[in-house]
Amino acid sequence: MEPVTHFMTGAVLSRSGFNRKAAYATLAMTLAAEAPDLDVLWSLKGPVAGLEYHRGWTHTFLGVPFEAAIVTGAVWLIHRLLQRRAMPRASHYGEPDPPVRWMRIYWFSVIALLSHILLDWTNNYGVRPFFPFNPRWYEGSIVFIFEPVMFLLLLAALTAPALFGLVGSEVGARRSPYRGRGWAIAALTGIVGLWSLRFVERQKAMELTRQAGLRQEQIVRMTADPFPGNPFRWQTVTETPLAFQVARVNTLTGEVSSSSQADVYYKPPSTLAALVAKRSWLGHVYLDWSQFPLVNDIGETEDGLTTVTFRDLRFLYGTSILGRDGVPLAGTVFVNGDRRVDHMEMNGHIQR
Repeated sequence: MEPVTHFMTGAVLSRSGFNRKAAYATLAMTLAAEAPDLDVLWSLKGPVAGLEYHRGWTHTFLGVPFEAAIVTGAVWLIHRLLQRRAMPRASHYGEPDPPVRWMRIYWFSVIALLSHILLDWTNNYGVRPFFPFNPRWYEGSIVFIFEPVMFLLLLAALTAPALFGLVGSEVGARRSPYRGRGWAIAALTGIVGLWSLRFVERQKAMELTRQAGLRQEQIVRMTADPFPGNPFRWQTVTETPLAFQVARVNTLTGEVSSSSQADVYYKPPSTLAALVAKRSWLGHVYLDWSQFPLVNDIGETEDGLTTVTFRDLRFLYGTSILGRDGVPLAGTVFVNGDRRVDHMEMNGHIQR
């Protein structure tokens, strides 16, 4: 998921009751809920390095205990800084503040870190939670990387208590401590309900695609990928021995839309340049991650370099805007006349 959703998830989790058990629970859980995405710093070494290490060890069960310790240490430093500056923690309207309990902060951070892995599993990019013991990618593919319904539920859980608190203060109502627990629990319950609906609709989208019989060949495998906002709109990718076919499915109406020309991608032959590209750094990383890779040798450039493109058919969103060659998470390897890699690009950015 995108960062703001992760941050808000940590804060809402804390408001569901954890913030009553230990001071700094909300701070720790909010930070921990987004901490695994610090691996984006690998992108400073180039786009291929970013692809290789994104959702790496920071998104694994093995890394969670160490990340929780780092988050707890960061909160401890903030606590010490506040003490040195003699800055008291905010009181809760005459109610006693929860005590500072570092072991609880540590375990609350573990819970928030696990929420990050769970949320990333729900989209179609995937995670490797058992790495390095099991390098397999797992993806639920039930929500888009940005899901508006989830976002609004989390936002409501964080803002509604404050708004209703303002209304209550105008009429002289007593402001209760730790407001928002009911809103937080309702938002989390709503998200689980949304996931359940999307899981059912995803299975239905694949079944409708099978019934449509778009390909007369034997189906090797199939996936369905979500669109944002609408739980009844899906993109399916069907693999057969000779080709891939993309379709758009509306599970509410049962409509399956696919062009026998524009939406069919025949598996290209393995040219010498394509084989060189597959053995490159980008090729190795991309094929390790991609679930439905399409590797095309599209010929020579004016500089005499052979261009080999890497695309994953799960990410053909917005092709009417970006164009067929503007697929997100696409890579390119340029092979020279000596059949060596000249340079590599990811999403148009050159790996230095």
